[in-house]
Amino acid sequence: MPTDRSFSTDIDGLRQAVDALRQDDFHFKGDLPIALPEEGLGEQRALECLAPHVLGRACRLDGSDSLAHMDPPTPWITWALTLWNARLNQNLLHPATAPFARDAEQRLIAWLAPVFGMAGGHMTPGSTLANLTAIWAARDAAGASRVVASEAAHLSIRKAARILGLKCETVPTDAHQRLDARRLGDLSDACLVLTAGTTAVGAIDPLGLAGRAAWTHVDAAWAGPLCLSLRYRERLAGLEQADSVAVSAHKWLFQPKESAFVFFREASRANAAISFQGGYLAVPNVGVLGSHGAMAVPLLGTFMAWGRQGMAERIERCMLNAERLAHGIKTSPEFELFSPPETGVVVFRSKTELAEVVGSILGPSTASSVRIKEQNWVRCVAANPLVDVDRILNKIGLT
Repeated sequence: MPTDRSFSTDIDGLRQAVDALRQDDFHFKGDLPIALPEEGLGEQRALECLAPHVLGRACRLDGSDSLAHMDPPTPWITWALTLWNARLNQNLLHPATAPFARDAEQRLIAWLAPVFGMAGGHMTPGSTLANLTAIWAARDAAGASRVVASEAAHLSIRKAARILGLKCETVPTDAHQRLDARRLGDLSDACLVLTAGTTAVGAIDPLGLAGRAAWTHVDAAWAGPLCLSLRYRERLAGLEQADSVAVSAHKWLFQPKESAFVFFREASRANAAISFQGGYLAVPNVGVLGSHGAMAVPLLGTFMAWGRQGMAERIERCMLNAERLAHGIKTSPEFELFSPPETGVVVFRSKTELAEVVGSILGPSTASSVRIKEQNWVRCVAANPLVDVDRILNKIGLT
C-alpha cells in the first residue's frame, strides 16, 4: 500500500502551526518565491516561511484598538473546526460523501430560520450570492421582472439584477440613508430589496414595506443577527413579512469567511424555482452553488459553545461600543456625528481635518472613508467585542 506522510497526521507540524498563532513578532527570512518552485521545501519549512507573511502581515481584527469594520475576529472554536473541515474536505453536493456536513447545515437552518421569521433556506459563501439567489427566486417563483432598491443598497443587488437580466431601479434615500418610501410607485411586478444595515451608515430601510411587492427581499447581511438579541430585535420588526432574507455569518456571527445564509418564508416554493437535477445527483441541487463545503460546522460549534444568549451578548457588546463611541464624538465640538448608530456603524467627520487624516490616525482596522451626498466621512463599524473604546477615543483626542 502506498504511503505519503503529507496526508497523515503530523503532530509536530500541527503544533508548529498552533505555536505560530501565539506569536506577536515575526522575523522575515526572505521573500516568497517569485516563480513556481521546482522542488518543495517540506511542510514544516513551508510553514516557517509563510508564518511571517500570513500571520505577521495580516490586519489584526481582535486588537484592543480595533473596531474591525464588518469583518470580526473569530472565536478559537472556529479555528479548530475549520481545521477539521479541511482534513475531511466534505462536499454537500453528494449526500453519501457528506452525511454529517449536510445534517449540520440542515440543523442550523432549522435553528435559525425561525429567528428571522423564515421557514427554510441554505448556506452560501457570502451575502452577494445569497442576494443573487433570492432575486433569482423572485424572478422565477413570483414573476418579478425588475428590481427596486435604495441608492444605498449594496452593489451586489445591481450585480444580481445584471446577471439575471433584470432592470434595477434605484430609489432615493432620506436624510438618514434609508429608502424613501414616498418615492415608491407600483411594485406589483417588482422584487423590492430592503436593506437592514446599509454598508455606509448601517441604516435600516422601512421594513414595514415588506409585502407591497411581488417579492420582498431583505439584505440583512450586516444587521440580521440583531434578531438574536432581546434588547435590539425590535429594530428589525417587519423582517418576518419578507419573502427572503440574506444574513452573513462571517459578519456579526463571528465566523470565518466564507459563510452566509439565504432564508425563505415559503421555502418549498422558492426551492422549486431554483433547483436543478442531473444524472450524477442523488438529490436535486438547490441554489447557485454546486459543490460546497461544510461551512455550517464552525457556526454549529459556536452556537453550541455560546448558545443564543452568548451570541447575543457579544453582539450587544458591539452595539454598546458603537453607542459609546458615538456619544464621545457627539459631545465634542471638534467633530460632527452623521446620525446615531442604528446598527453599530458610527459615521462622523472632523470639523478641521480631512476624513482621510482622521482615518489614518485611527488605523486601517478601525476606520475607512465613505462618501455620502458628495461629502467625505469617517466610518467605524463595531464588530470586535474585545475593543477598548477609550483607546479609540484617545487616538482622536477625546477622553
